[in-house]
Amino acid sequence: MGCAGFTCSKNSLCAVNILYVMVSLLMIGIAAWGKWFGLVSSFQVVGGVIGVGVFLFIVALVGLVGAMKHHQVLLFFYMIILFMVFVVQFSVSSACLAINKDQQEQLLEVGWNNSQNTQIDVEKTLNCCGFNSPVLNGTCPAACFRTSNICPTCADKIQEHADEVLRFVGGIGLFFSFTEILGVWLTYRYRNQKDPRANPSAFL
Repeated sequence: MGCAGFTCSKNSLCAVNILYVMVSLLMIGIAAWGKWFGLVSSFQVVGGVIGVGVFLFIVALVGLVGAMKHHQVLLFFYMIILFMVFVVQFSVSSACLAINKDQQEQLLEVGWNNSQNTQIDVEKTLNCCGFNSPVLNGTCPAACFRTSNICPTCADKIQEHADEVLRFVGGIGLFFSFTEILGVWLTYRYRNQKDPRANPSAFL
């Protein structure tokens, strides 16, 4: 029947949703692994990543079941949710790629001040103390503070990697946003196709 046929649309939609299931399980596994081995102590960060992974898993499962059964209601809600996710993800990815240095520093400082656990993780990982000024209360967990009490500020260390991380996150986000709009288009086309194995006189 060619690539425009019912079977091709069904298999393509199933493949897209299997990809989403794998990505969601990977996100959940990495977040749980990081928390288990103490690489990330912030529960908000781990909980946020796991929450996004679970949401993506549920959406992908709905799409997979809808595709396998050609279920009109499931496919409709899947298409709507996937389109909303596309709009949000495309906007965030574009913002990551377009943000300038001053905006980066403001967002990083807000994130730094909102979580004590995140501060500890960053200080341990990047071997720095404080955000814009050195820590004077003796609570910095960085190795340099224990050996010499002289450490660079974390703002400088974070800024060294911020551009690269934002470009990476923005690029990955844009890639997956285009797979989402592909999923919306496949779902729309698939919903309006008739199953050749069904009664030819039946309406969808």
